[in-house]
Amino acid sequence: MRRLHALLCGLLFVVQAHAVTFVYVSNAEDGNIGVYQLEGDGTLKPGERFDAGGKPVMPMSVSPDKKHLHAALRSKPFTVVTYAVDAKTGKLKEIGRGALAESFPYILVDKSGRWLLGASYGANLVSVNPIGKDGKVGDPQQVIPTARNAHAIITDQTNRWVFVPHLGTDQVFQFSFDAKSGRLAANTPPTVQIKQGAGPRHIIISRDNKFAYLLNELTAVVTTLSLDAKSGLLTQVSEASALPAGSTLKPGAPRPSPGRDVSGDVWASDLHLTPDGKFLYAAERTSSTINGFSVDGASGKLTLLGATPTEKQPRGFRIDPAGKYMVVTGELSPTISVYAIGGDGALKLLSQVPTGKGSNWVEIVSFD
Repeated sequence: MRRLHALLCGLLFVVQAHAVTFVYVSNAEDGNIGVYQLEGDGTLKPGERFDAGGKPVMPMSVSPDKKHLHAALRSKPFTVVTYAVDAKTGKLKEIGRGALAESFPYILVDKSGRWLLGASYGANLVSVNPIGKDGKVGDPQQVIPTARNAHAIITDQTNRWVFVPHLGTDQVFQFSFDAKSGRLAANTPPTVQIKQGAGPRHIIISRDNKFAYLLNELTAVVTTLSLDAKSGLLTQVSEASALPAGSTLKPGAPRPSPGRDVSGDVWASDLHLTPDGKFLYAAERTSSTINGFSVDGASGKLTLLGATPTEKQPRGFRIDPAGKYMVVTGELSPTISVYAIGGDGALKLLSQVPTGKGSNWVEIVSFD
């Protein structure tokens, strides 16, 4: 048994040693996507940049099988560009373009890989586009008017429920989702009301599917909501501020120009959980900080750990699948940062590498 255990551990080590990880960063103002290789020691090696054929290029989403990366262009004609991902080199090859219903600040490939979901901030709607077996995106098959400023769209871990934060009405819309037909339908009740003036922006689901964490852009408050996996309904549980200790920032207001510098107002942007669910991080643009929390897995309660200075006006970041490193972009910064995530949740800056103009969205893909 000991020999068998040693053999299995050796095989696991070989697999891990040969895993390769790529980072993709969309550069809004340059209209391209930068590719980087993330080494085992956290070193980030810049590679090629791939033109998206328009700008600004912003939200991206990777297919569940990791074969394709989709990037949305937020200028007319509103388009999603599909790239094939080379698992050995990380290089991108454009294979198709599809029409989007509107300008989307957030897109997501569902867990079946058959549908592209989108939320439109300016047009106040959500939509569904079909994705073929070849990865190409078809025309919108469903467009649903919702409320002011739909800012993100995600599924739960079962792919049965969809949630859409709306900054303008301080609501999270709740949908049921049929992955066979790709149809969204309003749940009952159709919305969860958040505190007035909070500005719901991005939302993520815990791996165990018990909780949703909602980042409110205008207050930098992270709201914990419990998720009933049977009904697909959310219930508010608790909240925690993601502002640095001693912050003098005041609740903000929606901004039509996300690439400009600001001062004085709260302007939260993105949040992510570590794969083990122990830590949650939220970015705040005005203070240019990443703020970490420890997570109580039983209650979903967050406890603020502290703030880490980062790239100027951080718009997006991502944690690698192993939970060891974080990559952060800044809309007003010429570099992106790589941090090591400590066992206590603390972030340690490892390196900074050049990036394009208006860097915002980050995707990380690992291959064995």
